[in-house]
Amino acid sequence: MHFRAYAGCMTDASPLPLVVDTDTAADDCFALLVALLDPRADLQAITIVAGNVGFAQQVDNAFLTLELAGRVGEVPVHLGAQQPLVQPWVSATDVHGEDGVGGQRRTNTEQPASEHAVDALIRLAREHAGELTIVAIGPLTNIALAVRLDPEFAANVRELVIMGGSINGRGNITPAAEYNIFVDPEAADIVVRAGFPRVRFVTWDPLTVRDTVFDEARIAEIAALDTDLSRFFVRANAATYAFDLAAGLGGSTHPDSLSVLVALDRDLVLAERPYRVDVELRGEFTRGATVFEGRATDAEANATAIESVNSEAFFHYMRRMLGRSA
Repeated sequence: MHFRAYAGCMTDASPLPLVVDTDTAADDCFALLVALLDPRADLQAITIVAGNVGFAQQVDNAFLTLELAGRVGEVPVHLGAQQPLVQPWVSATDVHGEDGVGGQRRTNTEQPASEHAVDALIRLAREHAGELTIVAIGPLTNIALAVRLDPEFAANVRELVIMGGSINGRGNITPAAEYNIFVDPEAADIVVRAGFPRVRFVTWDPLTVRDTVFDEARIAEIAALDTDLSRFFVRANAATYAFDLAAGLGGSTHPDSLSVLVALDRDLVLAERPYRVDVELRGEFTRGATVFEGRATDAEANATAIESVNSEAFFHYMRRMLGRSA
């Protein structure tokens, strides 16, 4: 089950070797669908990290998504870190519900790969040196452990796309911190200092809260498609939609899906800018906050932040994907 997204976005280039590192719930599942169904992606592995909901549930959600995409047995699922490096794990079940998928369950009995996620990341980066893109849409624990274990890991990765942080200091779990960074700020600190050749951030603020919101009308459009994928989306997204609406965001937010898509389609990005990014580790009220210094010189910058995307094209892509029949 593959699809073409919107006119002009496809190229004749070979599919991009890709790993998605995920804390699989709601939008993470939709992001996996992008990686599994877009012919521009050659998804090498799904690696699981402690984050949104219980770890075992995240694994089941990954296999549920593989089932929906018709890819069970084709893409391995690797189990990674089940706790952050230093502090206790903090869930986001208040946002995504207890299971993150609205009570939906997989019917397959596929088991995770025996290889640990961190070992898989290191191996795949070596096998695809200079070519592999990693999209990290959960806490950065697995990525940090790979950096610690293999001094060449960062240099072997073509690009690391991180869903995390905020340019403007607006948090979504504390006033100052975005969830993925807050759960394991020590890991995030290791990653931003690791020297990856290219790091791009998809931030909570301003990008997510402005350009990835699916309001009532957009959700209704998806529901009207009445396909297996659209029905899965609406049900899995219901808890997040209700939470985000109550938080004043106007609808559900989809930065994880966007993170995978921008790795595949640079034309979607309207503006991006180099920054020096640091992570606050000690602040009493600001632990886990990201500091984006836009005045950094080229030598000081360690990342690029995407500042604007074509929101209509992003929604159109997602609607087209979810409208496909198996």
